[in-house]
Amino acid sequence: MSKLKHTGDHEWIRMEGDDMGVVGITDFAQQQLGDLVHIELPEVGTELAQSGEAAVIESVKAASDLHCPVSGILVAINESLLENPSLVNEDPTGEGWFLKIKLSDPSEVEGLMDEAAYQASLD
Repeated sequence: MSKLKHTGDHEWIRMEGDDMGVVGITDFAQQQLGDLVHIELPEVGTELAQSGEAAVIESVKAASDLHCPVSGILVAINESLLENPSLVNEDPTGEGWFLKIKLSDPSEVEGLMDEAAYQASLD
């Protein structure tokens, strides 16, 4: 069973411990965007709000924002994406992660969709 929780805007979070989370976009989102060509990530230490803009994603088709699924402080970015945004296309829920966040309110995760609910929302 997947340990990912999802937003309706096609972001995911995978918890690492009680208050740390890794954030990215879903396979569905990367397929809709097409080949990614540029990603802008915020600075480590940035305070992020739930549903607030956390990154800019540019593809050959469009530009889009990654919205943070939870509130917290940014503790790490995936610097590999700056040089190789196509990692998101190749492995969106693995090597293509965007951010690591120390959650300010871990209970926000409970309001997100599990894998089954997310897949049902796509139908």
